[in-house]
Amino acid sequence: MQITQALGIATAKIAVLAAVEVVNPDMPCTLDAAALAQMNRRGQIKGCIGDGPLALDNALSIESARHKGIVSDVAGCADVLLAPDIESGNILAKAFTYVGGLKLAGLIVGARKPIILTSRSDSFEAKLNSIALAVLAG
Repeated sequence: MQITQALGIATAKIAVLAAVEVVNPDMPCTLDAAALAQMNRRGQIKGCIGDGPLALDNALSIESARHKGIVSDVAGCADVLLAPDIESGNILAKAFTYVGGLKLAGLIVGARKPIILTSRSDSFEAKLNSIALAVLAG
């Protein structure tokens, strides 16, 4: 949560993503998402509000969540999208950047200090954003 707090979000809303918004034993990422959400409810994960599994549309659209009957403090207003694996996270970030035109910054957190993580194809701006975010999260 140090990144979201550095950006001025006191209690981040974390959407734990999966392809569907229901637990399906044949889809391990839905089990992982449900476990993380339950751990958050029990206070084992602090400093945020986490919910999942949530499909991307439910994480970003209140209307979509309502249409599917999802009652959640996170659905439709997620501050953070937690991808189920590095492959889908990479695809999501590149789609947001190249299709959505959003600005990118890449960090690895959890070590003593943030680690800047950029792609060889990242723009100068993305690299500068990563450095700035690392300084803020510092």
